[in-house]
Amino acid sequence: MTIKAGVVGAAGYGGAELVRLLLGHPDFELKVITSNADAGQALSAVYPAFTGASDLVFTTHDDPALGDLDAVFLAVPHTAALAQVPGLLERGVSVFDLSADYRLSDPAVYEQWYDAKHTSPELLATRAFGLPELFAEDLARVAERHAAGEAVLVACAGCYPTATSLAAAPAVRMGLAAVQGPVVVDAISGVTGAGKSANARTHYCSADENLEAYNVCRHRHTPEIEQILDLPGRIVFTPHLAPLKRGLLSTVTIPLADDAPADLTAEELVARYRAFYEGRPFVHVLDAGAMPKTSSVVGTCACHVGLALDMRTRVIVATGAIDNLCKGAAGQAVQCANIVFGMDERRGLPSMACPV
Repeated sequence: MTIKAGVVGAAGYGGAELVRLLLGHPDFELKVITSNADAGQALSAVYPAFTGASDLVFTTHDDPALGDLDAVFLAVPHTAALAQVPGLLERGVSVFDLSADYRLSDPAVYEQWYDAKHTSPELLATRAFGLPELFAEDLARVAERHAAGEAVLVACAGCYPTATSLAAAPAVRMGLAAVQGPVVVDAISGVTGAGKSANARTHYCSADENLEAYNVCRHRHTPEIEQILDLPGRIVFTPHLAPLKRGLLSTVTIPLADDAPADLTAEELVARYRAFYEGRPFVHVLDAGAMPKTSSVVGTCACHVGLALDMRTRVIVATGAIDNLCKGAAGQAVQCANIVFGMDERRGLPSMACPV
């Protein structure tokens, strides 16, 4: 099976990661890459890492050839996807959207946090949410529709919500989390998470040898985390920028439920988490006492989860480490596409980081 694919926004960091993964995928044939700023330039001229791997040339985002493909991956800022998704679906192209435009189920919440009108809210009822480990049934539903000949939309989860939710969801869904009170998320991302265009915060002179919190209590990923975990109004999310190119670490402090077992141990918590993620090949729950490192997952679609239990203060501390560009963006989109097109979700995706 050869699946004709395109990447819109292929010159950005997430788009370039998509290009890397799709060029190495045994079943996808990358036919179109777009960038309005780089149209007419060879892929290898913009990213020399692709020298010898591809002779593709960037075209513009409105390239009509996109309508002739089987799958289009959108690596564009929010609102840009709104302009393209309906037309692509009408032409029979399945869309895997890395932006926030179709993640939030309530268009009013999207409009509140993104200060933009949602122009196709009817698609929210049929799209799948792209976080396979937590929304397998959602993806299975659209995979069935795709197998029946329908073009489908998958809204891939964001990077902060992915690491945070994979760390916290088992405790919440197993009833170990308190039913009220804040759940505190402290997360750190590499600079690529801010996108390719530099600003005062991400400029080398500002980001190097510096660690800072930003958008405290107002980051747009907050409602997405609350939606995934079904904890409305309870997430206190503090993102930080670190002088890394790639990698994201999210530490979640979860108050224990009043009826949580008094004799619960860290080892038992690890066992419960491993049972929760049984059969999910990209999530690795570490032994009790071990904490994940971003360097252990960079370049892969893996998420490492570390757990600590503090019965003195009655909290679970769950930490998730991912590569923000791979599992947090491009790799997750390809993982979702694998599922939709009826393949093993691991197909063509790296699972092992460079050890040094």
